[in-house]
Amino acid sequence: MTFDAIGIAGSALNVHRKWLDAISDNIANINTVTSTDGAAFQERYVLAQEGADGGVFVAGTALGDAEGRMVHDPEHPLADANGYVRYPEIDLGAQMGQLIMAQRGYQANAAVVDRAKESYQAALQIGRG
Repeated sequence: MTFDAIGIAGSALNVHRKWLDAISDNIANINTVTSTDGAAFQERYVLAQEGADGGVFVAGTALGDAEGRMVHDPEHPLADANGYVRYPEIDLGAQMGQLIMAQRGYQANAAVVDRAKESYQAALQIGRG
């Protein structure tokens, strides 16, 4: 049972780490500008799925809208003839909320691994005594 808890929480740690990576990538590219004839940076979403062993795993990644938003900035070197450039459609507030949830999930699962490890070590001590 202890090893099951460690395995399940460990799989969740991996999912939360990949979720944090996706959020970091989104925030890092929030101001990435492209020309109007190109696609905007697409927000990344991690798709998690339940595993057969009770754990979870990353089933894939979904991408946000490539359309982005058009911003009038005629001084930008990538501006089109009308003075527009394309920015990604990423909401910083939503990303920060996702960041907090991913961090809390990671912390909770790390605590489960620690507690399970302590329980296993205590059981070993009982067997030795």
